[in-house]
Amino acid sequence: MTLNKPKNYLFTALFIMVTSTLFSQELWQVKQLTHQKKNHAMDNNQNFSPDDVWIVYDTRPNEGGIGENAIIEKVNVESGKTKVVYQTTHANEYGPGVGAVSYHPSKNELVFIHGLPPSSKEKPYAMHRRLGRIVDETTNSSYWMDSRDVEAPFTAGALRGGTHRHQWSGDGNWLGYTYNDALMYDLEEKTGETYNLRTVGVSKRNLKSPSVSTKKAENFQGEWFSVLVVKVVPNPRPGKEEISKAYSDWWVGQKGYQKADGSRQMARAFLGDLKTEKGKKLTEVFIVDIPEEIDIEGPEGPLAGTSTTMPMPPAGAEVRRLTYTENAKYPGVTTDFRHWVTSSMDGVFLSYLAKDENGIDQVFLIPAIGGEPKQVSFHDTSVQSTVRWHPKAKEFAYVCNNQVYVNTVDEGMNPSKASAITETFDTAPYAINYSNDGKKIAFNKDVEGHVQIFVAERP
Repeated sequence: MTLNKPKNYLFTALFIMVTSTLFSQELWQVKQLTHQKKNHAMDNNQNFSPDDVWIVYDTRPNEGGIGENAIIEKVNVESGKTKVVYQTTHANEYGPGVGAVSYHPSKNELVFIHGLPPSSKEKPYAMHRRLGRIVDETTNSSYWMDSRDVEAPFTAGALRGGTHRHQWSGDGNWLGYTYNDALMYDLEEKTGETYNLRTVGVSKRNLKSPSVSTKKAENFQGEWFSVLVVKVVPNPRPGKEEISKAYSDWWVGQKGYQKADGSRQMARAFLGDLKTEKGKKLTEVFIVDIPEEIDIEGPEGPLAGTSTTMPMPPAGAEVRRLTYTENAKYPGVTTDFRHWVTSSMDGVFLSYLAKDENGIDQVFLIPAIGGEPKQVSFHDTSVQSTVRWHPKAKEFAYVCNNQVYVNTVDEGMNPSKASAITETFDTAPYAINYSNDGKKIAFNKDVEGHVQIFVAERP
């Protein structure tokens, strides 16, 4: 590992002691935490409770089966005892469905996808028919996070479709998510033209949602003010930085990234699809700055959208393209399997997967402020998972060769030597995530036809 020159001997000694403790080459102690003959899906969220006592998950019957799932549960990390956190009423095969649950960073609150109730064959769970639901375990209460208004005239601060895989900001006062619009879905069904596009949105706790009429069909009153932050277009022009799909998004750092003037900027990184000059689809890494005031209309149009257009971003939601790989041997970010762009906790680096010169999926880093990307994994077989970051150190974890690996980088993005912290499993672990103290990594693994939770503890 390349190090900055230490200022004194004491600093050097302390650094060696800390890194040798944190980044030991020993295998971590692994235990299977759940054993019931059902699924325990963590879905690439922050699943540890703030005190690291519990891990929360959903019990969907299969990977795409959120609509069929009625229960959110949690399991005690020490005892393995489970507890139901939330259960839908009037559940049936068409929904409403709950899943993709995540813990608040400092409070006993959880957020998850909740399909629209009631549900039926005519109105089933769908990407454009879901909301964020928040459960407050302290008060044993729950509420809708985002408002939904699908009847004209539309309402700024309310959305018209479905929010998905909600992620808390570092301070817990924002939620970010992907989004599909119900009006655009209907328009595409009617016309046969492309309107139903995925994009990225955010909601703010301390900005109250406007009132919507819940007497209207499929309208819901939420608590947080919600907007979309990335404009998407159905037919991006070749060679232009127009995006047709924004997805696999992540908060940049716990407090955003540091700008050149020393201030910090809240932002979300995401993957975006565009077209090369030759008209070929290309997936690259983007970042969008999130303004503090999200209720001010931007230059692209109304926050609420119209009957034929999506809601538009607020003023100050500036998008930057970070990667330019169209001339690489293997252009673009890996799309062989679903993965998320992620961020170091200090907001300095973004991580993603792309193919190296041998066509093998590896971990790459790029500075959040922009710059050249750098390959930081060098395996003979492809990396198999989204990268997850230690909550305090520049350590990151991922799956390769059916093992969980950890590695570290210095300020110049120079990696150390990757260390396998688990044995080679019969099937690949996935949905890895660190505990809040950084001492444990939880992951899902298939065992005899069911998704189980495992925990690896640092020696």
